[in-house]
Amino acid sequence: MHRLLLLACFSWLAVSASLSQDVVTVGGGPETHKVILDNAEVRVLDVHIPPGQKVAMHSHPANVVYFVTDGKFKFTFPDGTSRMVEVKAGTAVWRDQGIHAVENIGTTEFHFVQTELKGQSKPETK
Repeated sequence: MHRLLLLACFSWLAVSASLSQDVVTVGGGPETHKVILDNAEVRVLDVHIPPGQKVAMHSHPANVVYFVTDGKFKFTFPDGTSRMVEVKAGTAVWRDQGIHAVENIGTTEFHFVQTELKGQSKPETK
């Protein structure tokens, strides 16, 4: 019984770790995601994804994405579902934390800047 519980815990940790991979280290990420600022509050990524390029399953904290170019891409989620998204250059969007894989399904390079938030500032109390 004890071994079964230990095995379940290790399995959960392995799945959890694989689902929360850093985009800069997963398959496709080092080629597409460049860290341009990293401090205690934010990490800013300059992202260039060529047509047909896939970035393996990874996670992000809450973030803001600014699309430099138009793009058409597919998100795939841990449960196997997927969603196609088309965006226009000059658009900024808020994204809650999440886990996904991404693929550029358009015909041109997709360029965006992603600002990941590391912590929330607490309001001052008086």
